[in-house]
Amino acid sequence: MADASSSWIMFAFQSVAVAFVLLLVVIVAGVAALYVADRMQTHNAVLRNYPVIGHFRKLFQHLGVFFRQYFFAFDRQELPFNRAQRTWVDRASENEDNTRGFGSTRDLGREGTPFFLNAPFPALGMEAATAKPVLIGPHAREPYTHSAFFNISAMSFGALSAPAVRALSRGAAKSGVWLDTGEGGLAPYHLEGGCDVVFEIGTAKYGVRAPDGTLDDGRLRAVCAHPEVKMVSIKLSQGAKPGLGGLLPGGKVTAEIAAIRGIPVGEDSVSPNRHPEIGNVSQLLDFIARVRDVSGKPVGFKAALGGIGWIDELCNEVQRRGLVSAPDFIIVDGSEGGTGAAPQTLMEGVGLPLREALPMLVDTLIRHGLRKRVKVICAGKCITAYEVAWALAMGADFVNSARGFMLALGCIQSMRCNRNTCPTGVTTHDPRLQRGLVVPDKAERVAHYASNLMREVGIIAHSCGVDDPRALRRGHCRMVLDDGISQPLDKLYPYPSK
Repeated sequence: MADASSSWIMFAFQSVAVAFVLLLVVIVAGVAALYVADRMQTHNAVLRNYPVIGHFRKLFQHLGVFFRQYFFAFDRQELPFNRAQRTWVDRASENEDNTRGFGSTRDLGREGTPFFLNAPFPALGMEAATAKPVLIGPHAREPYTHSAFFNISAMSFGALSAPAVRALSRGAAKSGVWLDTGEGGLAPYHLEGGCDVVFEIGTAKYGVRAPDGTLDDGRLRAVCAHPEVKMVSIKLSQGAKPGLGGLLPGGKVTAEIAAIRGIPVGEDSVSPNRHPEIGNVSQLLDFIARVRDVSGKPVGFKAALGGIGWIDELCNEVQRRGLVSAPDFIIVDGSEGGTGAAPQTLMEGVGLPLREALPMLVDTLIRHGLRKRVKVICAGKCITAYEVAWALAMGADFVNSARGFMLALGCIQSMRCNRNTCPTGVTTHDPRLQRGLVVPDKAERVAHYASNLMREVGIIAHSCGVDDPRALRRGHCRMVLDDGISQPLDKLYPYPSK
C-alpha cells in the first residue's frame, strides 16, 4: 500500500515537473520570438534597441495614472478631480458626516481660490438657507417652476449605460432635481423614475429626426407629450469639444440605442458640428420659436462661449422682436466639460472656461435688460458646495453637473468613458460590467449627493447672511490673486450698468 502511495506521489511530482518544464519552454520561446520581432520592427526605437524589456515602459506608462491616483498624488493634486473632491462627493453620496478636524488641507492662498465672507449676525433659528421656486418660460404654454438649483447635466443614454440612467432618474425624483437627456434622445430609462426631464435636441436631432436629418415636428410633439418633459434645450455646442459634433463609438451603438436615435447599429454615431437650420442669431431665435410652439414647453439653448459678441447680437435681435422671442434660458458650458469622447486638442485648448464665460454672459444680459427674462444655467466642474455657491454668486440661476453625478454613481475616474470598458458600469454596455451598478443603491447615492450638496450651499448662504442661495452676490465672495491677496468678486467682475 505504501509503495502504491509513493508511486502516485512520484508520478504527480514528475507530472508537475514536466508541466513546469513545458511552461518554461513556452515562455522562453515566446520571449525569444518577441525579442526577434522587436529587433526587426522599425516603428519603435525603444523596442528596437531594448527588445522585450522596452515593453515595460508602455506598461508603466499605462499604469502610472492609477498608481498616482492611489499612492503618489497628494489629496489636492490630481486632475480633472483630485482626491479631496472625490472624497467629498463620495461621503455626500453615502450620506456620511462631512465634518473634519484639525483644519482644512485646502490652500487658501493659492491663486484663483474663492472663499465666502460670513455675516456678523446671521439669522437665528436656522442652519441653511433654502431655495425659492424660479419660473422659467413665462410665455410658453406650459411654463416650468423649479426650486432645486443643482441639477443633472446632459449625458446621453448611449454615453451612459441603461442602469446608470435608471439610477439617475430615480435619484433625481427623490431629490427633486431635473435630469437632462443629453443629445441621444429620450429613452424609457429617463422616464422610469418620474423625475423632471430636460430634453436636449442635438445637432443630429436624435429621437426627433426626420429621415433627412432635419427636425420632425411630430416626433418632437410626441416626446414633449410626456408629462415628465418640462423643458427643451437646443444644443449648439458643448464645453468638451466646441465646434465639433457629438461622438458615440460604434462599439457602444447597440440595437436599442440605434432604435432610440434612429441610426445604424454598430457604427460610429457622429453628429454635425452645428444645426444646418441655425447659421446666425436670427435663425436661432426662429428655431427657438418653432420648438416652443410645437412643444409648448420653455425652450433655450446650450453653448460653449468662444466670445460674447454673438450674445450681444442675440440680445439686440430680441429687443427688436420683443421679449416673447427671447430664449427662456441659456446653458453656458465651460471648457472644463468632458464627460464624453473628445479630441484632446479641443478639450484642453478651445473655448472659455466657466470662470470667464459665466460673468460675461450674465453681464451681457444685464446690459440689455434681459437678465430677468432669460434664466442662466451653467456647467463646468462644479461638483462641491463652494464651487456651486461661487456660480450662484456670479449670477447663475441653476448649476448643472455631469461628472459630479457620475462620481455619485460610483465612477472612480478611470478615464475610460470613451470606451466600452468602464469598470463601474457607468459608461459601458457590457452586461458583465453593468452588473456592478445596482440601480436602487446608486439611486439613493444620487439623491443623497444632490440633497447634501444643496444643503451645504444653503449653509454657506446662511453664513453669508442671506435667506436663499440664489441671493448670494459677487460681494459675498473673494478670490485670491497672483500676489496671494484676495479681492471681492464684485471688484474683479463689476456689475454693468443697465
